[in-house]
Amino acid sequence: MDTVITTEQLVKRFGSRTAVHGLDLEVRRGEVFGVIGPNGAGKTTTMRMLLDIVRPTSGSATVLGRNPRTGGAGLRRRIGFLPGELLLEGRANAGELLSHYARISGPVPPRRIPELAERLGLDLSRQIRGLSKGNKQKLGLIQAFMHQPELLVLDEPTSGLDPLVQQEFLAMVREAARAGQTVFLSSHVLSEVEHVADRVAILREGRLLSVSDVPSLRAGAGHHVRAVLADADVAGVRALLEAVPGLRDLAVHADGGGATVTATVDGAVDPLVKSLARCTVTGLVVAEPDLEEAVLSLYGPSTPTAPLPLGQQRSAADRPLTTTGADRVR
Repeated sequence: MDTVITTEQLVKRFGSRTAVHGLDLEVRRGEVFGVIGPNGAGKTTTMRMLLDIVRPTSGSATVLGRNPRTGGAGLRRRIGFLPGELLLEGRANAGELLSHYARISGPVPPRRIPELAERLGLDLSRQIRGLSKGNKQKLGLIQAFMHQPELLVLDEPTSGLDPLVQQEFLAMVREAARAGQTVFLSSHVLSEVEHVADRVAILREGRLLSVSDVPSLRAGAGHHVRAVLADADVAGVRALLEAVPGLRDLAVHADGGGATVTATVDGAVDPLVKSLARCTVTGLVVAEPDLEEAVLSLYGPSTPTAPLPLGQQRSAADRPLTTTGADRVR
């Protein structure tokens, strides 16, 4: 499988601030590659360097076999780009603007624009200046996808979209990958990456922490286990389970004449299940590892902003990595 994006020791400084530190990435043809991290992690800056919107301070990048700095219009026509901060104004309607973009970006198949508009629920007859943030985002997605580019670079693509349109967007990403297109997307919403990405890069403060597939990333978080045992004493159960390899956060509480056990298991759950089988098990729940927990564990105690208290958190599927506002450099 050939490589579509390569960066080698890519660095970008803005004055005294380093936004990207020595980034080494390789994105393969036909894969969906996700870049996740909180605001200020360097996601947007990396994308802008790949598109020659900003120039790297040092290091190198190759996109579709070309240097972004010298690739010119020919390279840009092979790429569909959705910026993270989409600014659209004017009296033209959405259809007119997309027709203008089509003339610039290259051949667009007949009926492609109205088909995408129907899928995303965008009225092409509406004036740009009257569109909501969500509808402007739909317009931006259409202009990125409409010419079926070899590479899609999408920065926070679901910003402002309602949940149904988000699902349609994810379907479009899967279709693009099946057609052999490469998708390079950034997000701080973990569910987007979990549902479509083949591999994930995690950035923190401009540094690459990890590159892995989603199952490997999730496995690093461990399984959460809750067991209800009958006719068991707390001390005996604790002594039995403390010998289980990979067990952490063990808690055993008296429950009537038995005990309730909660714990996290790193690695295989089989040793724990076999140990529990020595008791009378009346209830057992083994929860899938939480992708968010796996990602946050990589940030460690110096994460810029802690998650919201448990009672204030949204669901793990929709919760961003941090609750901070947008940084000047993302």
